[in-house]
Amino acid sequence: MDNQLTRATVDPRYTWDLTRIYESDEAWEQAFEAMKAEADAFAACAGTLQEGRETVKQALERYMALMEKMGDVYCYAMMKQHEDTTVGVYQAMNSRAQTLYSEVGAKTAFLTPELLMLEESELAGMIADPAFAAYDVFLKGVLRMKPHTLTPREEQLLAMAAEMAGVPENAYDMLTDADLDLGTTRGEDGQKTLLTDARLVSFLESPDRAVRKAAYGKVMNGYGRMGNTIASLYAGQVKADIFASTARGYRNAREAALYPDEIDESVYDSLIDAVHGGLPTLCEYLSIRKEQLGVAQLHMYDLYAKTGDGFDVKMDIDEAFETFLEAVKPLGEDYVADASHALSDRWIDVYETKNKRGGAYSNAVYKTTPYVLLNHTKTYDGLSTLCHEMGHAMHSYYSNKTQPFAKADYTIFVAEVASTCNEILLYEHLMNKHAGDRKAQIALIGSMLEHFRTTVFRQTMFAEFEHKAHRMAEEGQSLTKENLCAMYYDLNRLYYGKAVKVDREVAQEWMRIPHFYSPFYVYKYATGFCAAVALARNVLSGDAEKVAAYRKFLTLGGSMPPIEELKVAGVDMSTPQPVCEALDYFAELVMEYRSLLSAEEDA
Repeated sequence: MDNQLTRATVDPRYTWDLTRIYESDEAWEQAFEAMKAEADAFAACAGTLQEGRETVKQALERYMALMEKMGDVYCYAMMKQHEDTTVGVYQAMNSRAQTLYSEVGAKTAFLTPELLMLEESELAGMIADPAFAAYDVFLKGVLRMKPHTLTPREEQLLAMAAEMAGVPENAYDMLTDADLDLGTTRGEDGQKTLLTDARLVSFLESPDRAVRKAAYGKVMNGYGRMGNTIASLYAGQVKADIFASTARGYRNAREAALYPDEIDESVYDSLIDAVHGGLPTLCEYLSIRKEQLGVAQLHMYDLYAKTGDGFDVKMDIDEAFETFLEAVKPLGEDYVADASHALSDRWIDVYETKNKRGGAYSNAVYKTTPYVLLNHTKTYDGLSTLCHEMGHAMHSYYSNKTQPFAKADYTIFVAEVASTCNEILLYEHLMNKHAGDRKAQIALIGSMLEHFRTTVFRQTMFAEFEHKAHRMAEEGQSLTKENLCAMYYDLNRLYYGKAVKVDREVAQEWMRIPHFYSPFYVYKYATGFCAAVALARNVLSGDAEKVAAYRKFLTLGGSMPPIEELKVAGVDMSTPQPVCEALDYFAELVMEYRSLLSAEEDA
C-alpha cells in the first residue's frame, strides 16, 4: 500500500499561507467575537433608514464592512478544515463560522426590506448619486428583487433558517470527505493501493482495462452502499431549494436560482436543446475512442482511458507552473507578472494529503491574495487543473484590485469563463510547442475533445438531472435512491447509449457530484466553456482590441449583469449562438482527430 502524504510531511512551500487572513487561530477567535458584537451593533440600525440619505449611506458602509469581515472569518475556517477534514478543532471552527454567517444574515435581514420602504424615486436618486457609486449595483439589485423580497420579520426568519438549509451539504461533505471508506484497489503493478475519489480518474486513465473496471466498480458501489443516506441528503437539499423559492414567490426553484443573475430560464433550456443536437457528434467521437482502444464494446469505465499514443505530460508543480505562465502570455506581460507570484507567495495548496478535501477550487478573500486548493498530479489533467484554478484566481485578483468590495464578487455565471479560457490557451500553447509531432497533436486534440465531453456534454447532463430532480419534487414525487438512480441511468443512455455500453453501476454516479448541493450551478460550466471558446479565439487572434476587451472583463467583478459583462468581453450568451458555435468547433476537432489517426495508420 502506498504512503500518503500528511499535512506534517508535505513541504510547507507547497501549502497555502492563511496567515495573510489571520496570523493565528487565536486571531481568528478574536475576529469571530468582534464579528458578533459588530453584527449586534448593526442590528440596532433597524428602523432608522427613513431618516435620510446620509443615514442610508452610513448603513451601507457598515453593512459592506461587516460582510467583508464575515468573508474573512468564514473563508479561514473553511480552508483550515479542508486541510484535514478529520481535525475536530477545525470542524468546530467551520461549524461556528457557518452558524455566525446565519446569525449575521438574520441580524442584517432588515436592510433590504427597509430600503424597499423608501420611495422608488429616492432609491433611483441614490443610484445616480456619485456619493453612492460603490453601492449602486447593490441598490439596483434591491429594486430588482422587490417582487421577491418579504417583510423584515419574514426575511429575518429565512436568514435564520439558512443554517438548517445547509445541513444536507455539510453532512454530505463530511460523509464523502471524512467517513466514506472506498478501500483499496490493485494498480497496474498488481499491488494494492488506497482508493479515493480524488484518485479515481488516474485509475480510469490506466491502459489496463482490469484496473479501470475494478476501480470504477469499487467507487460506484462504495457510494451505492451509502445510497439511501445520500438520496435522503439530496432530497433534503432539493426541499430546501423549493422552500426558499416558494417563500419568495418564484414559479420554481430554477427560476429562483437564475433570477438574481438576470438569466432567463430559456438560456438553460436552449443549452440542453443545443447539446442534444450535438449528441450524434459525441457518438462519432466515442466510436473513434472505441477503435483506438481496440475493444469490441466501449464501457463507461473506458471513457477516460489513455490510448497509448506515446505522448504524455508529466510535470511536477514547479514545471507545471512555468508552463502555465508560458501559456497565458497572450494575455499580456502584466498578467504573467501578476500571476507569477502565486506559487512562491503560497497562494496554492498543492498536493493531496491524508483527509484533505478532494478536488480543486479557488477562493477569493477580498483583503488578501486569492487562494487555490489543488490535489496536483503529474498528468495533463493536473496541469490543466492548475491553469483552470489560476484563471479563477486571476479573475478574482483583478476584480478585487479594481472594484470596491460591494462590486468585486462576480457571479458564478461568468466564473467559469476565465478558468476555461486559460485551459484553452494551454491547449493552443502545447499544440504550437509540439507542431509537427503527430502523436502530440493526437494526444492534445484528444484531451480537448475530452474536455468538451466532460464539460459541455457531461455538465449539461448533470444540469438536466438537477432540473428533472427538482421538477419531480415540485410535482410531489419522492426523491428516493431508486428513482434518482433510474433517472440518472436513463440520462446516461440518452447521452452515451448509442456508442457505449451503459453499465448499471453508472446509475450511482450522481452520488459523487458535490455540485448538486449548490442548486443550478453545473450548467454554468457548460455555458462558461462555450463562452471561453469564443473568447480564447479572440485573444489568440492577436487583435489588441479583443485582448483589451477580455482583460476589461476580468476587472468587472460584479459591477454589471453577467450577460452584459460577457458582451463587454465579446460574446452574447443571451442567444444560443455561442453554444452552437462551440459544438461546431467540437465537430471540427472530431474531423481533425480522425484525419490525424488515419494519417498515422497510413504512415
